[in-house]
Amino acid sequence: MAVKVHIPTPLRAYVQGNDEVVIDSNMNTVDELFNELSTRFPELQAHLYDQNKQLRKYINIYVNDEDIRFSDHEKTALKSGDEVSIVPSIAGG
Repeated sequence: MAVKVHIPTPLRAYVQGNDEVVIDSNMNTVDELFNELSTRFPELQAHLYDQNKQLRKYINIYVNDEDIRFSDHEKTALKSGDEVSIVPSIAGG
């Protein structure tokens, strides 16, 4: 099952400069996808997860343009061909 992950500019240094990564593995949920992504790119893990192994609060995840916070969060189901976007929150004043 292949899923395309869109990588934002601040995190590209941790995925060899790529703006997209295709994960072709046997995964069924966003959580499994991110575990695989973190295994392949270990430096990325600290930027996605906090010390309690929870996704950082400032990281927003979209599956096919749908925010996972409005579905099953990290347990959101994936299927082949899905596109996942990592979108860091931006603060300003």
